[in-house]
Amino acid sequence: MELHPQKLIGHWKEGFALAFHTISSKPIEYAKKIVEEKNPFTGELVKFEITDRDKVLKWDTTYTEIGLELNHLKYREEKERVNIIAQEAATFLKSKMEWNIDLIIPIPPSNTARVFQPVDELAKAIGTICNLGVDFNSLKKLKSTSQLKDIEDPIRRHEILKDTFDIAPYAFNGKNVLLFDDLYRSGETLNTVCDLINNKGASKNVYVLTISKTRSKK
Repeated sequence: MELHPQKLIGHWKEGFALAFHTISSKPIEYAKKIVEEKNPFTGELVKFEITDRDKVLKWDTTYTEIGLELNHLKYREEKERVNIIAQEAATFLKSKMEWNIDLIIPIPPSNTARVFQPVDELAKAIGTICNLGVDFNSLKKLKSTSQLKDIEDPIRRHEILKDTFDIAPYAFNGKNVLLFDDLYRSGETLNTVCDLINNKGASKNVYVLTISKTRSKK
């Protein structure tokens, strides 16, 4: 599989996405909306339907190789994709031996009610291949953030994430931690968790790995 790792800039020491999530994405179907306009001759209000270009109903998307694997895993729950993706991630991690990772911490899911959690499954598979422990318990999520991906304003994102996560003091004292997520968008969640692990958790270093990265911050 051809990968083009993308460096991720944030509050961590170093971070990467294995590749962009998509190659291109073009809108091919828009919603419709009803508008009213006054007839200049009669003064009568006339209603008519126009295309609402602010609301895209359908996209024509071309994915990168690993972006397509992740898309099928996340949205079709094709569980056989887990090992394919994990092997690629593990190979990349082994090239970063200088990180000297002690454990992997997956970002908790936005939708906790979902039975199949792709990030958790990928983290477990990567941990097995790389012989690294995966900590699902230390990082606690205190409230839902399912609406975060629909919000573009970074200040609003920050407000939503405030007090969302917690850990015990010195939970990662002196350890090199790998924060893992499937898809990098704005980086707000990773920054929030990274600050918590560095400060309250007293980690030595925090590194970040995601499977793919969006081309926008949505």
